Amino acid sequence: MNSKTQLLLGTRKGLVAYKNNGNGWKVDRVSFMGQPVSLTYVDPRTSTWWACLDHGHWGCKLHRSYDQGESWTEVTAPKYPDGEEVKDGVQASVRYLWAMAHAGEDKSGQLWIGTEPGGLFGSKDNGDSFHLNRGLWDQPGRKEKWFGGGRDYAGIHSVVVDPRDSDHVFVGISVAGVFETKDGGKTWTPRNKGLTADFLPDPDADVGHDPHLLVACSSNPDVLWQQNHCGIFRSSDGAMNWEDVSQQEGPAKFGFAVAVDDEDPNTAWVVPAVKDEMRIPVDNALCVCRTEDGGKTWQEYRKGLPQQDSYDIAFRHALDKTGDTLVFGTTTGNLYLSNDRGESWETVNNNLAMIYSVEFAP
Repeated sequence: MNSKTQLLLGTRKGLVAYKNNGNGWKVDRVSFMGQPVSLTYVDPRTSTWWACLDHGHWGCKLHRSYDQGESWTEVTAPKYPDGEEVKDGVQASVRYLWAMAHAGEDKSGQLWIGTEPGGLFGSKDNGDSFHLNRGLWDQPGRKEKWFGGGRDYAGIHSVVVDPRDSDHVFVGISVAGVFETKDGGKTWTPRNKGLTADFLPDPDADVGHDPHLLVACSSNPDVLWQQNHCGIFRSSDGAMNWEDVSQQEGPAKFGFAVAVDDEDPNTAWVVPAVKDEMRIPVDNALCVCRTEDGGKTWQEYRKGLPQQDSYDIAFRHALDKTGDTLVFGTTTGNLYLSNDRGESWETVNNNLAMIYSVEFAP
């Protein structure tokens, strides 16, 4: 039975929180009205709510709530040490807060946060302070081989912590690829074998790939999925090798968001789009694709979704799943929900601002 009765949306005009009391999903509260909320995160260990804000002129802000959004406290956002450079002669400063994750059930108060321009920050005091992870930032060739894809600089948008071993962590970086640590962040190794980057001089390069989102199956964390600029990829051996599981004929090739079933590592969902400069739904018709055999075959589901004159897509953090319920939000402020594992959809709202992230919460 689904115990998650709240839904948090990070939008261009605030954090919109929905609640389901048994009579459908209704707006419960709006926080940071009119302000861009790039990401929300709920720490399952403490039920603490986090909101990452992108103020543009005023920069990135980070807020924390211990009472499910009734009140918020601003905490000091991660900051690069003086003298750090993105490229030679270009000072590093936080331009976007793009990923959050707790550091493990056994690491009370510890958090990870990923940023643009490619820095991973850790906290040991529940966000009261953050420190730059040197092991990843000091990767050989970072200044030359990491670059922006859709944004000015490389960004860490995915942090995946192995529930069996909290020192084992993966990050997804656009554009650099997947990196793995087995010692809590002291050292990192690129894990991009099998990926193809058709935009590079060497498509099989070790570094320089563009994963759009990286996720792992909760019950089998050795199975990872990524929605990638060059296809949908799956690994069954802890990212040692990746396999392209895109549709050869069909829409499931390019997109941003991907969700994997908690119990079945062979079942995953994507929201397809047309790549590169287009970034619109395939044939201007919105659909969700699901595989139940590890990407060998994909099914298209369109019931309840617009099938003509549609121009909206789902960003990388704008798809989430709990039980048999899925939800995704779009770039034009539409919110769609399915209670049957994606086979049919209902419209929750057509009038929101651009949706950056969606997240179910208890």
